[in-house]
Amino acid sequence: MTTTALILAATDLAAAVLLSAIYFQRHRRRDLVVAFLGVNVGVLAVATVLGTAEVALGLGLGLFGVLSIIRLRSSEITQREVAYYFAALAIGLICGLPPVDLSVPLLLVGLIVAVLAVADHPRVLSRARHQTVHLDRAIADETELRAELGRLLGGEVTGVTVQQLDLVDDTTLVDVRYRVLATPNARNVTREALDATPSQRRTADASFADLIGGTR
Repeated sequence: MTTTALILAATDLAAAVLLSAIYFQRHRRRDLVVAFLGVNVGVLAVATVLGTAEVALGLGLGLFGVLSIIRLRSSEITQREVAYYFAALAIGLICGLPPVDLSVPLLLVGLIVAVLAVADHPRVLSRARHQTVHLDRAIADETELRAELGRLLGGEVTGVTVQQLDLVDDTTLVDVRYRVLATPNARNVTREALDATPSQRRTADASFADLIGGTR
């Protein structure tokens, strides 16, 4: 292997490990970490062996078609995990094909990892939620349905798609997007009570005792 190929292989492995570490730290699925690394290294190996100028385009299209097969035959993979699969596959393909300029694949690999790290950060759109809710009554009116879902989920409903309205069994199956509303942080009140000094606690206890005694 040439020096360029070795640099790209090392870059690919470092990027794949970093991408898998980001995913595992946030979502804790060990099986998908193995899958990401396996797909990445496999694509890198195949692209390196077959990556000539004549077959590069067909090879790229064929390898990206693997993603569709994975998605169609895996019911437990979310769209977020498909993005990680796609990134792992793309990194392997970029590093495996012969580059015209070494700086281009290095820049693209760094861009892929950086975008996923930022887009999947817990603080990005942290209040947005998505759930499938099965209600124990049939609600045909959308306004009433939104109000009921907002009450149950404790948030502002931003999107509703009724998947099933069963008037016989009196149930509603709905796909809902909602935004969690900001609420006062009760933890701060608890923390203030725990951090209070013993004298402050005795003063508070005495005041409470005087209040109880005065009501008798």
